[in-house]
Amino acid sequence: MSLEAIEKVSQAETKNRERKAAAEAEAKKTIADAEREGLALLQQARSDAEAEGKALLHEAEQRAATRAEEISRNAEADAQALRQAAGLHLEQAAEFIVGRVVKH
Repeated sequence: MSLEAIEKVSQAETKNRERKAAAEAEAKKTIADAEREGLALLQQARSDAEAEGKALLHEAEQRAATRAEEISRNAEADAQALRQAAGLHLEQAAEFIVGRVVKH
């Protein structure tokens, strides 16, 4: 083999090593970029889920407060009706007792 051929083979091997090293570096960079982007997407998804959870909780709390207010109003109305009914029965009971005492 001539010296020129040996130099060409040597240069080709050097270029191949350089290309291989560049390809490995590019592959590592691509992997690192993908991991970084994946972590960013994961963080964004967690953040979005947390915000959605807070919004759902707030909405549920508002519905619960509205329902509690409604129950309170209904209970107050029922209590008022019972007080009125008891007042009527109290007068009837008092008249009954007075009538029984007077008769004896």
